[in-house]
Amino acid sequence: MLGDVLLIEDKHRDAGAIIIAQILKVKEETKNDKLVIAISGESGTGKTELAHVVAKGLRAYGIFAKPIHIDNYYKTLPLERTEWRTKNGVENVVGYDEYDWDLIYKNINDFKNKAVATMPCVDLVTEQVDQLTTNFADVDMLIVDGLYATKTKDVDIRVFIDITYHDTGKAQKLRGKEPQNEFRMKVLLKEHDMVKALKQDADIIVNKDYSVSVL
Repeated sequence: MLGDVLLIEDKHRDAGAIIIAQILKVKEETKNDKLVIAISGESGTGKTELAHVVAKGLRAYGIFAKPIHIDNYYKTLPLERTEWRTKNGVENVVGYDEYDWDLIYKNINDFKNKAVATMPCVDLVTEQVDQLTTNFADVDMLIVDGLYATKTKDVDIRVFIDITYHDTGKAQKLRGKEPQNEFRMKVLLKEHDMVKALKQDADIIVNKDYSVSVL
């Protein structure tokens, strides 16, 4: 996302180092040169920070990893989303089906096929959706982060951040991405119920204290 603010701390770097070690292990064991890593967690838990740290850290090993953010793939435009959710009911529409999974999978296939891809990119300043063109020919790994990223099919490593929205209130306010009001809390509660169901499929869990458990 354009205009996003990353709050990278030592906990992200420490967790990222452990995750990178596991990625390198899986890469060596599988001999797979086009790994897809997914990072899921509730809003404000540090998914984007962790994706950034892992991608940057892999450069030290000669690996070019590109993060893509599922929040860029909403079917409804940012300026229209609150009205659409209100009209249709938070309990009815918030969840997996808000995202354009066909386009997500197309872009993942573009990566695997080393193709030139056009991807959506939300500008947080204007709240408009721009188009980003990327050449995947020289990209070795893809890091998909988002609420439901680990739901993505054919992912090689699934990372789950086991922190709830109750714990992220401070981070939400610091990032300032969305207003904190009753409507937003309803959205967070619905997301919480859906995200927690993804924990069971994780290969790596980032715990509440940001320690890392490799399963």
